Amino acid sequence: MAYPTAINSRKLTIRYRGLFDFDGLYNVMVQWLKARRFWFHETKYKHKVPSPFGAEQEITFTGDKKVTDFYMHAITVDIHLWDMTEVEVVQKGIKKTLTNARLQIDIQGTLTLDWEKRWETSTFWMAVRDWWMKYIMRREIESIYYDELYYRTYRLHKIIKDFLDMEAKGYEYEGYLGDNA
Repeated sequence: MAYPTAINSRKLTIRYRGLFDFDGLYNVMVQWLKARRFWFHETKYKHKVPSPFGAEQEITFTGDKKVTDFYMHAITVDIHLWDMTEVEVVQKGIKKTLTNARLQIDIQGTLTLDWEKRWETSTFWMAVRDWWMKYIMRREIESIYYDELYYRTYRLHKIIKDFLDMEAKGYEYEGYLGDNA
């Protein structure tokens, strides 16, 4: 059996209902990805016609980072908003437009191996690549490159929860990658 060339991390989900700054949340996620040198791509933006309860939006974006010539990290964020309405609020004497909605954010990381497809020139080299990844590089793949992606997705998860001021402050892998910002 061939070793997979794309390994997905566990999908992390955040559900929230209430008043929040959607533009600020979106900017925090995008800036976090860009600060870690991920290439940002918004792949889907869907805005449905508002119902009496409010509008519905679906946004999907991906951050890609080429770690080496062989390994690539990708973090995909799916945002789904229901019953979305804009509310003007005065905070500290300044008018702000906030969003009142139901929100679901799904975060998933993908480790892509041989992303340049250098080993796919023939079936012989594909078999060599599979053997090499399965028996020689397996520990490095799973304990270094996959783990780094795994902890990065958890860090983004924590950043979103902190922005939304949710109950759980912090997470168990705080400072693991030296990524405290």
